[in-house]
Amino acid sequence: MNRISVALPLALMLASCGPDADDPPTDLETAESDGAAEALARNIEAVDFLDLTLGAKIVGPQGTEVETALSNPEGNFADMRSYVACPADMSECDPATAPEGTVYTYVHVVYPGEDNEPDSGSGEGADSSDVERATAFRMTRPATGFTGAVGYSKNEAMAAIGAKAEVVVTCNDGALVWTVSAGDGGDQWEQAEPLTFWWQSTVPPAGPVEAYAIEANYTMAMGNGPYPGKAPDAVNACDRDTRSSAEG
Repeated sequence: MNRISVALPLALMLASCGPDADDPPTDLETAESDGAAEALARNIEAVDFLDLTLGAKIVGPQGTEVETALSNPEGNFADMRSYVACPADMSECDPATAPEGTVYTYVHVVYPGEDNEPDSGSGEGADSSDVERATAFRMTRPATGFTGAVGYSKNEAMAAIGAKAEVVVTCNDGALVWTVSAGDGGDQWEQAEPLTFWWQSTVPPAGPVEAYAIEANYTMAMGNGPYPGKAPDAVNACDRDTRSSAEG
């Protein structure tokens, strides 16, 4: 069984989060194939969202936050609320006036089973879909300008999944993938349990683009979210080891 996307190797030593050493391993901590072992060895260590201190948010046409449904022809499988923030010392976040070298934090709060409608989802009325198990949140385009800093909310993962919560971050063709697991059986990431994912880029957003997806109930559902503008010269940390190998 190989549940992990093939990842590009990274040497990023960031603060890690996950279960204690004495906890039983999840299915993402044990590899049952050579491909899974290689991917596991190359995952990016994630930083807890609570360890971030963010500044002002970018104000776009939809305000400071973008709301969307992650969907496919079968229906809506998640609600996503996204925003982009500047560093903590910036009281205004305007890419047009931000100093050179500004790092932007892209934040995505994903609710399985939601659809952003006031009379459905987790509010009053019927749920848009009954998500029993969501297994990944991912980008569907390369992470332009990705600095190598990435993570998720550990507290939310624990609340949704329990003590065996594990989120492994990998790269897949330049895009970021957060694979979520509670191990075999037991509680899973499911209906109306929010999880916050984040990553940082040197490139500000150009606007909402279909660049994000959830894997839930054994299908993939996609939707729009803030995505970096065109920047041909921007470095993507997912490509770091590929470039080094080519130059060596």
